Amino acid sequence: MGNWFNLRSLFSLIIILNIFPTDGNLFAETRDADTLRVDSQVKTGWTFGALPAVAYNTDEGFRYGGLANFFYYGDGKTYPYYHHSVYLEWSRTTKGNGLNNLFFDSRTLIPNTRTTIDLMYLTEQALDFYGFNGYEAPYYQYFEDTDHPDYVSRMYYRHERKLLRITADVQRRFYHDHWKWIGGIGFFGVQTGPVNVEQLNEGLREDDQLPDVPGIYEEYVEMGLIPGDLSEGGQTTFFKAGLIHDTRDNEPNPMRGTWNEAFLSIAPGFLGNGDYAYTQLVAIHRHYFTLVPEVLSLANRLGYQGKLSGEMPFYMLPFIYNSFKTYDGFGGNKTVRGVRRNRIQGDGIAYGNFELRYKFFRREIARQDVYLSLNGFVDGARVLQRHPVEHENLPFDPKDESVHWAMGAGLRVVLNKNFVVALDYGQALRKQDGDSGLYIGLNFLY
Repeated sequence: MGNWFNLRSLFSLIIILNIFPTDGNLFAETRDADTLRVDSQVKTGWTFGALPAVAYNTDEGFRYGGLANFFYYGDGKTYPYYHHSVYLEWSRTTKGNGLNNLFFDSRTLIPNTRTTIDLMYLTEQALDFYGFNGYEAPYYQYFEDTDHPDYVSRMYYRHERKLLRITADVQRRFYHDHWKWIGGIGFFGVQTGPVNVEQLNEGLREDDQLPDVPGIYEEYVEMGLIPGDLSEGGQTTFFKAGLIHDTRDNEPNPMRGTWNEAFLSIAPGFLGNGDYAYTQLVAIHRHYFTLVPEVLSLANRLGYQGKLSGEMPFYMLPFIYNSFKTYDGFGGNKTVRGVRRNRIQGDGIAYGNFELRYKFFRREIARQDVYLSLNGFVDGARVLQRHPVEHENLPFDPKDESVHWAMGAGLRVVLNKNFVVALDYGQALRKQDGDSGLYIGLNFLY
């Protein structure tokens, strides 16, 4: 429930392998010129690729839509580096979910500056919500199990959310080629509420319908754990400023080097944040080691994001920040693969990923460089800074929190060193975090 990999993933994998071999580069770039293959099929002007979005879920209905990525290479002199990339995604479900996303990435819009603009409007009828501070908030799987005598609802650990997200960021080199400063601004408009059970029950047989009972989100609002003035969401506007130090030899899948970034996210009161003004620190270290040249590498990522001052509204806790893009959900395919999405929420979170990457097949096929890579990984995260939650009738105990571990393996199909089809299967090591997750998408995790 809630995983959309089924038909969408199969369609995506088939169409990716048929559409993209002639158009090559997607999303990422290779930094070192001496690692690039000389390709007579130089791209000029505009190219694009497209994928469908097709899936079905009992509670959320049939998903339909698609995505496309457009690239502009100019006269081709900089290929495979693109001048501009425009990513578009649009999808709907028959029971009210919707995703609208425009992501623009340019190296030439502003000379010598990388510019990214992200516009997203997302409606979710059943977003995961397990409470705050990790294990401090117990998770009982049988509340969602229709065959268990203590079943409550398949939607017990869910709530509704509508999200408007607008961010604009720039990166510019200074002092040395490895150094960049970053700056940006972002706006998040969030509407939250309980799951619309009546809408989700439309068209379902009586035996499959959801009971009209309060979920954990409604219980948190009733007990004041989510303040009344935030129970329907709110707005947050912030600035971003920081530094990057990058010595990677290759952006999509480095064999050596490091990527270090640190920045402040500042949401001041004078920008309309009111009582929920805050300052947040984000710091990420990635390190890549060559174990066998061009074959085996070890890739590590250590990250922390935490509140330095102020009070963060609960609806800003799930987001994962880096200098390039914002992701949604601590736990899941972008952080701890195998742990339930949003299982880990707090004012400060540390996380780590450790991954062996083995390139076991390399061949030129239809004039395209292809390699396959297996990866084994261990992921973990922990709340280090609690979101303030106290209630005499609930068993909240900060001592219950510990590292949320998961482990698993994956496969990557890589075309021309840049376009990466990703498959990962992760297993949570504690039932409190769920069972497992299968993720099919694009790119290496970091």
